[in-house]
Amino acid sequence: MSGPHASAHEPPESSESPEEHLARLLGRALNSFELPDETISRLDCALAHDSSLHSAHHSRGLHRETYRHTWLLADGSALTLWELVHNTGPGGRGQLLHELYTEEEDVRTATTRLPLPAETPDFELPVVIHLAPAPRPRHDYAPDDSADHARRLLRRAENTDGPDADMALLLQNACAHQITQAFGRPLPSVEGVTAFSFSLYEHAFLLSDGCEVSLWEVEHTATPDGRHMCEVYESEDAAREAVERRASRAPGA
Repeated sequence: MSGPHASAHEPPESSESPEEHLARLLGRALNSFELPDETISRLDCALAHDSSLHSAHHSRGLHRETYRHTWLLADGSALTLWELVHNTGPGGRGQLLHELYTEEEDVRTATTRLPLPAETPDFELPVVIHLAPAPRPRHDYAPDDSADHARRLLRRAENTDGPDADMALLLQNACAHQITQAFGRPLPSVEGVTAFSFSLYEHAFLLSDGCEVSLWEVEHTATPDGRHMCEVYESEDAAREAVERRASRAPGA
């Protein structure tokens, strides 16, 4: 979301991913090296971003604008960077300079140092932005080499009707994941017959563009020799149907 009086130098951002937006800000900021590494690393798995004009001051050809850039993170929290844009540097009025700060107070301090004319400005705009609450992701994700986890999950699946190559390619962009057990139960045993067990797990993945994708893993021992078997499906319905199908064929069911 851009402010109603956003400067013409600020291009439309609707098509940018959170990572692309951050890279653009860091690439043009004079002081990007001063930002804490912890702040940048927290933005690695941002779900979405929002940009707004916060305030502006124009006077005798000189101007400064303050922007608020906010990212929604995987844990449901938000992180904000403040950008100061002005043309009061040694390069003259035609050169725009960009600075980034993690705190609103810091960007205010930087603003007071700018050599703007003290008289009444031609244009001054204090803007109060009310950001709409961003929807929380369905899962509590944890970044933990999630793309590799997806590869290993697909590699151990033995069913032929599982996720296709397109899904495997999509999951290369996974940046966080969560595993949840949907159910687990043994089948009743009878004399001379080993009890079989079934478990169903949801592997939820958060992609770098903020999308959420789940794979459903069925683990069971309903095999002729009683060995452990893993099957993976793209939907919960398909996984549960596989459980029922295997259970109906298991001895002693």
